[in-house]
Amino acid sequence: MARIPVAIQMYTLRDQVAEDYEGTYRKVAEIGYEGVQGSPKSGMTGAEYKAFLDELGLTTPGGHTGLGALEDNLQSVIDLHHAIDAKYVTLSSMPQDRRKTGDDWKRAAENMTAIGKKLADAGIVLCYHNHAFEFETFDGKYGLDILYDNSDPQYVQAEIDTYWVQKGGVDPAAYIRKLSGRTPLIHIKDMDTDGDFAEIGEGTLDWDAIWSACEASGAKWYIVEQDRCKRPPVESATLSVNNLCKMGKLD
Repeated sequence: MARIPVAIQMYTLRDQVAEDYEGTYRKVAEIGYEGVQGSPKSGMTGAEYKAFLDELGLTTPGGHTGLGALEDNLQSVIDLHHAIDAKYVTLSSMPQDRRKTGDDWKRAAENMTAIGKKLADAGIVLCYHNHAFEFETFDGKYGLDILYDNSDPQYVQAEIDTYWVQKGGVDPAAYIRKLSGRTPLIHIKDMDTDGDFAEIGEGTLDWDAIWSACEASGAKWYIVEQDRCKRPPVESATLSVNNLCKMGKLD
C-alpha cells in the first residue's frame, strides 16, 4: 500500500505562528512535513493560503473548526475548504453543554449526521476529534461510542487522537480497529511516562500496534500534534519527524 502522508497540526507551533507566520510554515516544510492542519492568517484568503502552501510544497487534509461555525456559518467553512483543496472538516471538540448525558450524545450524533450530509453534498468529509472526556460512560457506553453508533458512517467519520484515547483509559490501536473504515485522520501523539505529552517515539504508546491498526482501518493522514512541549516546540516537531523517519513512516 502507498505510504500514508504526514502533516503537523499547527497548534503545536501556535506561539511561533503568532510571532512569525510565514517563517514557521517554511520551517515546517524544511523539517520534512508533507502537510499542515492549520488556517490562513488574518487577512489571508483561502486562495492565498493555498498558493502559499503550494509554494512550500505542502498540502492540507483540512482544518479544525468549532460547532458554532458548522451550525451557523457552514457555507463559509465549505468555501474555505474548496479554496484550499481540502477534503476533511474536523469538529475540534464537543461543547460541554452538548455532552452531559447519553441522550446529549445521541442528539449530537443526529446533528453531526445532518451537518455531515451537507458537507458530503459539497464533496467534503466531516470528522470528529476526540479528547479523553468522550470515554465517560453513560449506561455502560462511552460517549464516543454513542456518537458513532448513532451517526451515519457515510457522513460522520473520525480523527482519532492516540494520546487522548490512551488518557481515557482505552487502547488506541484497539479503538482504531473498532472504527475501521471511519478513521481517515489520525492525530498521532505520544504519552510520556508522567502522563504528559511527548514527541512521537519518545513516550509509552505502542506505535507498532498503532501503525498496523491505522493501515488496516484505512487511515489517509497521520497528523502530528503535541499540545505542550518540554523542549522548544520546533525542536519537538523535528524530533517527531526524525523518529517517524526511523520508523519508516517518512522518507
